[in-house]
Amino acid sequence: MELDESKYLYLLFLLPVVVALFLFNLYWKRKKQREFGDLELVKKLSPESSTFKPVLKLVVIVLALLGLIFGLVNPKIGTKMETVKREGIDIVFAMDVSKSMLAEDIAPSRLEKSKQIVSQIINQLGNDRIGIVAYAGSAFPVLPITSDYSVAKMFLQSMSPDMVSSQGTSLDEAIQLSGTYFDDKSKTSKLLILISDGEDHSEGAQVAAEEANKQGMRIVTIGLGTEKGGTIPLKVNGKVQSYQRDNNDEVVVTKLNRTSLQAIAKATKGGYVDGNNTKEVLEYIKNTLNTIQKTEFEATQMADFQSQFQWFLGIAFALLFLDLFFLERKTEWVKKLNLFNEK
Repeated sequence: MELDESKYLYLLFLLPVVVALFLFNLYWKRKKQREFGDLELVKKLSPESSTFKPVLKLVVIVLALLGLIFGLVNPKIGTKMETVKREGIDIVFAMDVSKSMLAEDIAPSRLEKSKQIVSQIINQLGNDRIGIVAYAGSAFPVLPITSDYSVAKMFLQSMSPDMVSSQGTSLDEAIQLSGTYFDDKSKTSKLLILISDGEDHSEGAQVAAEEANKQGMRIVTIGLGTEKGGTIPLKVNGKVQSYQRDNNDEVVVTKLNRTSLQAIAKATKGGYVDGNNTKEVLEYIKNTLNTIQKTEFEATQMADFQSQFQWFLGIAFALLFLDLFFLERKTEWVKKLNLFNEK
């Protein structure tokens, strides 16, 4: 059994309050009766008054409140067990977080655009498992393979150039580190989605891609940036202070390099897509996922819980309705039985 809204259990503290109010009211009535006159005389003046009925009304009201509270809590009882088979693939997102990704030739910036794209790709996934790698001059593991998409999005939003100490763009290290995320013994399909502006400052990306292909990995590359390029703003508290300069003190202009990204994708029979149009990227990834064979990688026993709140609410309303007929005077047939020794 599980409780759907356990926070409403705090309302149980109302029950002692109701009982305390009843006892206080009873005490107050007795006190006023003593002020009026002798208790035995008062009882004779009101022979139809029952001492048991108020207690019965209290019990009914407390039980009704208890039913209402448990109705709000909504207890659920598992009625059957089901075997749920999950089929999907393993996906690793390798995200370029080098300073060139701060260029704003794509609004709001290449890096923020890549976060938006990955977040929306995650939104359209089903039972696939995902992992995240960040890279610049070196690669850095951000999130291991998981099926918890909410955690993945949390890590995704925290990604920035500050995560990696060495700057540049090392595509080969990104591919190699992403390959370690996949289980070589598993038959699960492996997809690497590599997002970058393609400015590769390392050698060996092509070799790394060919090695990934031997491991059964397919790589889809997403290019961010424009051929015209853009400068790299250096901001403090959100305000541009200056622009990135090279060793000759010239302002750096970073441009999209499609060629390197297309070559990497081709080496693994994958594909390249321009990341400037989010809709096209999502459509391309969707079509790619439909062509990849899904593998059953998890089978879980799940209890099918059914809500039981209606029973508690039904009993509560029935008791409240019944309470309307409970008067504080003695009931004639109970009076004849004299079950409670009422004189």
